[in-house]
Amino acid sequence: MGIVKISDLMHENLRVAGNALSRSINAQAEHWMRVGMLTEMHPELDYREICQLLIQAELAGGLDIAVAVSTQPAKPRGSSAGKH
Repeated sequence: MGIVKISDLMHENLRVAGNALSRSINAQAEHWMRVGMLTEMHPELDYREICQLLIQAELAGGLDIAVAVSTQPAKPRGSSAGKH
């Protein structure tokens, strides 16, 4: 575990989002980091598909970047309309 320095504004954003979603500030920050990491690794996926990857990773024991990089996600079934 380490310390990550963030701006006061980002800390406030984390606090607000965490409160709204019933997460601690640290849990909210980790969620946003996981979503961001997977979005960079799989730009073709939308938010819903990224969340599905996170759930699959959790069921498999947690998100491991080595596995996430080597695993090809399932192809989206619908059109790209409505992407977030």
